[in-house]
Formats: sequence, structure tokens, C-alpha cells
Amino acid sequence: MEAAFICSEGLWARGFGEDHPLRPERLKRTYDLLTAYCAFNVPGSHLVEPRPATREELLLFHTAEYVDAVERLSAPGGVGAERALAQRYGFGSEDNPTFAGMFETEGLKVGAGIVGAELVAEGQAQVAFSPAGGMHHARPALASGFCVFNDVAVAIHWLLRQGFRVAYVDIDVHHGDGVQAAFYDTDRVLTISLHQAGIMFYPGTGFPEELGVGAGYGYSINVPFLPYSDEELYLWAFRQVVPPLVRQFAPDVLVTQLGVDTHYRDLLGSLRLTTRGYVTLVEELKVLAEPIGCWVAFGGGGYAIDVVPRAWTLAYGVMSGQSFPDELPSAYIERYGPGRLRDTEGPGPQEERLIKQTRAYVERNVAVLKARTKDVWRWK
Repeated sequence: MEAAFICSEGLWARGFGEDHPLRPERLKRTYDLLTAYCAFNVPGSHLVEPRPATREELLLFHTAEYVDAVERLSAPGGVGAERALAQRYGFGSEDNPTFAGMFETEGLKVGAGIVGAELVAEGQAQVAFSPAGGMHHARPALASGFCVFNDVAVAIHWLLRQGFRVAYVDIDVHHGDGVQAAFYDTDRVLTISLHQAGIMFYPGTGFPEELGVGAGYGYSINVPFLPYSDEELYLWAFRQVVPPLVRQFAPDVLVTQLGVDTHYRDLLGSLRLTTRGYVTLVEELKVLAEPIGCWVAFGGGGYAIDVVPRAWTLAYGVMSGQSFPDELPSAYIERYGPGRLRDTEGPGPQEERLIKQTRAYVERNVAVLKARTKDVWRWK
């Protein structure tokens, strides 16, 4: 597959700050690691610069009032000068602070997604990866969960305008609530989210009963997991749901959010995946994408600073058909310290009681999905 990695320094030059979980350093480390592996120096692998989203593109999903507010709050001292405005649109908290240049940085993330959509729609690439994106919580007029603009929803709206049907698969540890809500009433977008259950966990949504409304009934699919669900269970549930539904839906474009906060060392979630399981998921998504020839991938969550660049490097290796050695390049080690590309350890054994509890919960959820959507999908 011709693969494009959409990235530039502007995506990490500014951000929420180094004390925030969504540290801009995640992106720079990913770029540095891929560069150290010479990942963009082989045929079929392209480093592509993003461009800022236009106002018209932002308005594909967001309200004009919200876009204006983000621009106003991006001025130096914006939230201090307009605190009421910030609170109205979800800003000013520890999760969603404002920062100077926010409009430009977050708009560039949206533009990166549009560039990816354009590349695959025009046949210039079969897969485009925007690691800075995946901001799946933002709503039309609300910042939420570290997300200012919902670049995924904007890109999908853009693809719909070109006449494409879209299947969206989200493997972030948090439910892709903003994307689900954006397409809850349409059968032109299939949204599938696998995530830690919203039982005392952000954003509190994403249960199997959330199936869509009207023409969209059965096209919103959710597979929640209890905390401490392991890799084997996650892969079982993925295989039960994602391949059969994506193949039946027969999309023109596959869009994925590849958050790596399901990793066992990530402190914002409680699932137990390793880089091995993560790569397996990306490989299976590639199998689904290859017959279509149109795959737009976004980054998303992931807050263990030494895990994210390794996982997204491995993901891009799958996309571009490259295999990287386990030994990290010396240039990367000199800057960020030693380590291995793939995990050398795992989360350790679990009690049999916990394994049975988490499996029973997921099996029940999958059974609910099959029972409630049997008139929409053919299940085995």
C-alpha cells in the first residue's frame, strides 16, 4: 500500500503543556523515532505536510459561534479575559485549558485529517495516518476530553460530501462519543467503538444499547470492557464484531482511531494490552482496508510517553509494509533513553476470578448487540 504519514513541527510546537496528559512531546517522539528508522526513505512511504483547515471545513461539523470562540480564546490570556465564554464552550478546566495559538494548532490537526482524506479519495495513497488527530470527544459547540476540534468527524463529513460510505473503528480506551453522536441517525456511516466501559469512567457512554436512531439504528456499535480486561479477551471481541460488520457494510473508506491508551502501562485507562496485541489489531484493520484501498487513520489517546511513539511507529510499519528492528536507533536513544521497540514485558498474570468476570461481561455485551441488531446484520 502507498502510505502517507501526515506530520509537521507545527503540530507539536504548541499545546496544552508538558504537565498535561496530551503532551505535544508524544508527537515529536513518534516523528523522531520513525525518522531514526528511515521510515520515509523507502518506496511507497511518504512524509506529507498538513495544512490548516479552512473555516468552511471546520463548519462541516462545528458551529460558527464555537469556531469564533476558539479563535478568540486562542489569543494570549484569552481565558482570563473571557472566562464566561471559555466556560460556555468547555474550556478553562484542567482537561481543556486554553493556550496561545490554540486555534492554529488545533486547526492544523483538522487540516491534517482533511489532507489524509484527500489523498485516499484521489488515489494518491491507500492509507494516510494523522497521528496528531483522533480528537473524538469534541462536540459541535463544546471542547471535551482534551479535544478542541473533532478532526475525525470533520474528515468523515468531508468524505460523505464526496459521496463515500464510511466505516469508522475506534480502539481508544475511551468511547468515541463525539463521532458516534455526529452520525447517530444515518446509515451512511457505521461507527464501532471498543473501549473501557463508562462505569465511573470518562465519558460515561458507549454501552451496547446505544445503537443509533431512525435510519441509523444498528449502525452505532459499542463493545465496552470492564477494567483489567486482558489482550486475549479484547482480540476475541474485536474479531466477533469488527470484521463481520465492516465487510457487510462494504464501505468506500475505512476510518480508524488508533489510540494506544489501552496499553497496560497507561495510567488513564485500566485495560491490559501490549504492543503485540496493538499491532495485531492494526494488522487486522489493514486486512479490512486492503480490498477497499482507502484507509484514513488517526492517532488519538495514549499517555505513557515511552509507549506512544513505539506503538505508532509499529502501526505505521504495518501500514507501509515495513518491519523495524527491536533495537531502537542510536540517535533516538541518545535523545530519549534506552529501550526496545516492542514490549519485552507484559502486565503479569491475573486471578482466574477476574478473568471469568471480565469475559462474562464482554460476552454478555456481544450477545446483546447480536440480539438487538439481528434485523440489520447477519451474525454467525
